Amino acid sequence: MSGKVLLAESAGFCYGVQRAVELAEKTAAEQGSCWMLGDLIHNAHVVAELVERGVHKTADSASLGAGDTVIIRSHGELKSVLDELERRGARCVNATCPNVVRIQRLVSQAEQEGRQPLIIGEPHHPEVMGVASWCAHPLVFDGPDSVKLWLSENSENRETPLTVVAQTTCIRELFETSWKILKKECTNVKIFDTICNATHKRQTEAAFIAGQVDVMVVVGDRKSANTKHLTEICMKECPRVLQVESADELPHGIFTGCSAAGLTAGASTPAGIIKEVYATMSEEIKAAEGKEESFEELLNQSFKTLNTGEKVTGIVTAITPTEVQVDVGAKQAAYIKLSELSDDPTAKPEDIVKVGDEIETYIVRVNDVEGYAELSKKRLDAVKVWENIETAVEEKTVMEGTVTEENKGGIVVSVKGVRVFVPASQSGQPRGADLSAMKGQKVQLRITEVNRARRRVVGSIRSVSDEARKAAQEAVWGSIEVGKHYTGTVKSMTSYGVFVDIGGVDGMVHISELSWSRIKTPSEVCKVGDTLDVYVISFDPEKHKISLGVKDHSVDPWTVFMNKYSVGDVASVRIVKLMTFGAFAEVVPGVDGLIHISQIADRRIEKPEDVLSEGQIVDAKITAVDEEKKKISLSIRALLAPTVEEAAEEAPVEE
Repeated sequence: MSGKVLLAESAGFCYGVQRAVELAEKTAAEQGSCWMLGDLIHNAHVVAELVERGVHKTADSASLGAGDTVIIRSHGELKSVLDELERRGARCVNATCPNVVRIQRLVSQAEQEGRQPLIIGEPHHPEVMGVASWCAHPLVFDGPDSVKLWLSENSENRETPLTVVAQTTCIRELFETSWKILKKECTNVKIFDTICNATHKRQTEAAFIAGQVDVMVVVGDRKSANTKHLTEICMKECPRVLQVESADELPHGIFTGCSAAGLTAGASTPAGIIKEVYATMSEEIKAAEGKEESFEELLNQSFKTLNTGEKVTGIVTAITPTEVQVDVGAKQAAYIKLSELSDDPTAKPEDIVKVGDEIETYIVRVNDVEGYAELSKKRLDAVKVWENIETAVEEKTVMEGTVTEENKGGIVVSVKGVRVFVPASQSGQPRGADLSAMKGQKVQLRITEVNRARRRVVGSIRSVSDEARKAAQEAVWGSIEVGKHYTGTVKSMTSYGVFVDIGGVDGMVHISELSWSRIKTPSEVCKVGDTLDVYVISFDPEKHKISLGVKDHSVDPWTVFMNKYSVGDVASVRIVKLMTFGAFAEVVPGVDGLIHISQIADRRIEKPEDVLSEGQIVDAKITAVDEEKKKISLSIRALLAPTVEEAAEEAPVEE
């Protein structure tokens, strides 16, 4: 880890910030200019760039009205401001983070139900002030101390029905401590964990990295709440923590004597600034480590002593048909027999190592008399694998392996040469599934049990797949919007519709939304396993329900019909329903016409099914179109040759 910068994977724009910036840029590009009330996000660099793109900034909402387009910031806005903008005719583009919108709805709903909304967060933060404005009498506390004080002020407070939410960037420890006090002291409390998953992941990751490094750098605007919280969290784990807005603020010499440094960034920090800080930190650490080794260190290294059973690192100097020669920086010549190079007897040495490669080995035997040392890469690899396996249990590391066989009660997975038994219940497959079908598959798993003495290892594929599924579900719920399109897979079917997996979450496509054509069962248009392009009609995060559609509502079937046919035209139609008075036939998908019983045949019939059947394709003449009521009259009889009786009736009468 020496000389490296550990960069947090979750550093930089969160979904809500990215969405707000993209909406502002798109609106400005489409309209030439627009407005933002205050800072769209808490980052001066990004706000300045938006101003250059035509997103003007104002703190006075009263100056905006009809003809103005206003981007509502990611933190949300006071409800009174939104109502006033709407009253004056301004067009509002709501860039409020969906997670914040959810909290606004929760406090509003709580008050409608006669409950007291209680918000844990920073009282003067724009997000908290905006959320509080969605109810008449909110309570806002900054942590457990404020909660205790409120409870002590009046014993009746403990009887108040409470709905508790949190600022999206709240430190989890503060929120959990607060709601646990309320849960214990109050008689009627509903808790909603509204801390953004991305925020929690960012804070957890920052704490983990800070505990491993000598210096921790947090990048972000000083007005950003989540950046401030990241700094506070890192200070608990690392003795030296810096919060900067750009690379220019890094003090010279701060990384002297630093073996490793960490870097994370707030949710409003653009990637370009993070990259610049990362590059500067890497260069500073490299420069601080550039000193030459002392003569004494070099001398001690040249007289390295080799001892049986130790690990030693050397450089491959030669490869022969029988051995690999290694320079380990000692007086003795060292080599590895081919049998000690790899477990694979068919492996060629030149495929495993090359001259000049650095190689770590295990010292098998040292012969000081003859001046050589025998090494083994194979034994060290085996030791390392077992060490990795044991560490994986403690750290719950995800490992990869290949399924080699089906065993009694489960399967066997080879992980770096170690046999790992996975019980059937942990295979990730449904109960009773054919596990032999998994043979040869690469899988990810966690090691749950290790007995090195008995060489027994047990693992779980299910824990990894469940976690991945949960992460995918959180990602979907974190970004879902009405109208958003997904490519999904049909998971199951019912008589009234199909369930479609859109990435770990199932949504329902009602049969009426599957096709413009009239269908009786979903199986007429799709089957389990099919891929469908769907879009969100509505969703309920609380009940975890999503309504999806497949039909393209931008296409009006009636317009398609009117553009294609006129009265007198002949159309090939499909019989979709038989009634006592006639038959309905599909002319184009989504548009049906009526063939009256008198127009089905060239003779009198008792009922339509005497001649027609559902699903049958027939030619029919369009005899009338009622555009206002969108009704069509069809006739099969008009295309048939007249009978003798009809011809006689239509013949002219001779005088």
